[in-house]
Amino acid sequence: MILTVTMNPSIDISYPLDVLQLDTVNRVAEVSKTAGGKGLNVTRVLSEIKDPVAATGLLGGRTGQFILDHLGEGIEERFFEIAGDTRNCIAILHEGKQTEILEKGPTISEKEGKDFLDHYRHLVEQVEVVAISGSLPAGLPVDYYASLVKIAREAGKPVVLDCSGASLEAAIQAAVKPTVIKPNNEELSQLLGKEVSKNVEDLKEVLQDSLFDGIEWVIVSLGANGAFAKHGDVFYKVDIPDIPVVNPVGSGDSTVAGIASALNSKKSDADLLKHAMTLGMLNAQETMTGHVNMTNYETLNSQIGVK
Repeated sequence: MILTVTMNPSIDISYPLDVLQLDTVNRVAEVSKTAGGKGLNVTRVLSEIKDPVAATGLLGGRTGQFILDHLGEGIEERFFEIAGDTRNCIAILHEGKQTEILEKGPTISEKEGKDFLDHYRHLVEQVEVVAISGSLPAGLPVDYYASLVKIAREAGKPVVLDCSGASLEAAIQAAVKPTVIKPNNEELSQLLGKEVSKNVEDLKEVLQDSLFDGIEWVIVSLGANGAFAKHGDVFYKVDIPDIPVVNPVGSGDSTVAGIASALNSKKSDADLLKHAMTLGMLNAQETMTGHVNMTNYETLNSQIGVK
């Protein structure tokens, strides 16, 4: 079983408008509300590809209950209850644009943070792979993900960590490293403090930086250019076909689902990369975020080149 961790989930609310009018009333005919957060996108995709998955993280209040009620079938719910209310995140879709209003979310008490670690420690013993995604809520220390990684790795479980900024930096500088990180080109540049191009030789050079020592897999997302990866001392360039893109949001999360799935089934390096990229592309062809249609899986998978 795969355990997904979403520390700052949300109800994702979508308001489609022909035109967004400022300083007046905008009436929305159709509203979409889904259980959101990067980790829950990962969870949904794992469920859709029929991988056994349990979801944990922090939930509170009526908004938290909404997420529990809308997790979907085939997902084992193992969330930890907090006093604060889970946040809402609003996306206004207008004139081909997307304007987002993101709540900060609840502030987690020191006791809640410590109690979740105990809850998580128990869950880790029951699963094979851990996937941690998204931002940390207020109140938790910047090295909290490093603590989650350490607990899982000391239990012998591989960890896929998909976050950015200070929490990612703290996790990869800790003594116990995540198994996989998946920065995009911009996040890689931020980590290294310098602009990193998408050139293969440039990427090969920067991934040999001591910053990444001890991390088994570094998989760099390159958008339409596929991905560049380092596994141990071996480098891979992944080329993907051109596809019609409907909604690219959530494709990175779907890729994380593919990585966790491949680790769980112990796929080869090439098959891991192809599986992950295929799920990312399938998500980009769907309207709904964190959703894949497996009908086209084999067609896309066969068109991916790994060298």
